[in-house]
Amino acid sequence: MHPTKMAAAQPDKPAYIMAESGIVVTRKELDEASNQGAHLFRDLGLKRGDHVAILLENHPRFMQIVLAALRSGLYYTAISYRLQEHEVEYIVNDCEAKVFITSKDRQSVVDKLVGKMENVEHMYMLDGVIAGFESWEESLSRKPTTPIADESTGMSMLYSSGTTGRPKGVLKPLPEGPFEQNDDAPSLFAMLYGATEDSIYLSPAPLYHAAPLTFTTGFILGGMTCVIMAHFEPQAALAAIEKYKVTHSQWVPTMFIRMLKLDEDVRKQYDVSSLQCAIHAAAPCPVPVKEQMIEWWGPVIYEYYAGTEGNGFVAINSEEWLQHKGSVGRSLTAQLHIVDDDGNEVPTGETGTIYFEGGGEFEYYKDKEKTQDSRHPKGWTTLGDVGYVDQEGYLYLTDRKNYMIISGGVNIYPQETENILVTHPKVMDVAVFGVPNEDFGEEVKAVVQPKHFEDAGPELEAELIEFCRQEISHIKCPRSIDFEKELPRHPTGKLYKRLLKDRYWPKK
Repeated sequence: MHPTKMAAAQPDKPAYIMAESGIVVTRKELDEASNQGAHLFRDLGLKRGDHVAILLENHPRFMQIVLAALRSGLYYTAISYRLQEHEVEYIVNDCEAKVFITSKDRQSVVDKLVGKMENVEHMYMLDGVIAGFESWEESLSRKPTTPIADESTGMSMLYSSGTTGRPKGVLKPLPEGPFEQNDDAPSLFAMLYGATEDSIYLSPAPLYHAAPLTFTTGFILGGMTCVIMAHFEPQAALAAIEKYKVTHSQWVPTMFIRMLKLDEDVRKQYDVSSLQCAIHAAAPCPVPVKEQMIEWWGPVIYEYYAGTEGNGFVAINSEEWLQHKGSVGRSLTAQLHIVDDDGNEVPTGETGTIYFEGGGEFEYYKDKEKTQDSRHPKGWTTLGDVGYVDQEGYLYLTDRKNYMIISGGVNIYPQETENILVTHPKVMDVAVFGVPNEDFGEEVKAVVQPKHFEDAGPELEAELIEFCRQEISHIKCPRSIDFEKELPRHPTGKLYKRLLKDRYWPKK
């Protein structure tokens, strides 16, 4: 539904609530603030197809800015608030943003960017200003609260996490037609997840990431109320479910793991019976972890496999998963093809690179080579993941192709080893990758974040290696384990494995 129509129907209904502070933004407040933002963009000379960049924590005004860009026909690039100056500078310049919006909270990074953002004509800051920035709030206060005359649908252009080099923007064509006719996410949520206008959606992840941003926007435009956490914390997430009677939510496997690592008496303090649908994605979920979540929360766990690129969507519910453990589901929007390194399709059950046929269009912004690398000669597209399909059409993910370890000519996918080690009661997080080996080329290395760091040492190393060897082939198990107090993991669940792996390989 159009946000102005929703505001007219139920002006005081919360569009979203900030979980920790309890700040409520009503439908009317969201509509008016996003209209003011749209008028500001037009007054600055921005037209359909122009780009804006947003560097914000999970701020109460984040979704207002997104909706302003969305109803102005703009591309908006949300940037991770954890990036440093040179990383932010690269993305803002690469996406050719004309407007840059941030907050006082990001001052230590953005004050170094003044004069370095090549295409930016206007810089705005929330919660105060520093030299070179204008106040977003003051600039909006003088604008009309009614819609702009030429509303059209914009779209996000988000950047890959950059785990294997410079991140690239995922560019998709802007939808045609009036703004209110274009967002099909609400109907998808209703069809797949039983969402209604009475649903309460919890978003515990950073809004700059594709899945939280897409789902939060879609639930708001579908008339639901969203509860947005500033930061994920396991016990706080459970408290939010109970307090707000959350019906729908979205997670990544590391969040499940951290909630399960809470003491059982702590977990049992919270009433999660309101949950009708707990969605997870972003990375393969270890089978024992998902089994425990279904046992704890009931058969409300839904999984999907997709990417920012929007070229395919694979989904599965709890009942299906219990019959096909480890699967991410069947394709709903495109035909799957599993191919070998020569581009030939492999037989059912064999592993290869996953391609989608007939999915959404995309390209990597200003990178023809990467765009071409994602294409099969037949026009199919890939996210670079490896997996296989069973006889019933269910897809199983093996790993990212560029994480594969080749040891003595044997291909090893570290995700399987990680999934085993993370289930050990003394392990909080783990990364597995290849390191140099004079005889075999590579050998398997694990870096573990113990639940209690005082446990780290040779005894735990030996215990974990033996634990792994009892479950899978010895060649897939780590030959050595190092320990870290915390692994370099995004709040989205993405692991910066390259930052760990680079320590073990000679610099070229």
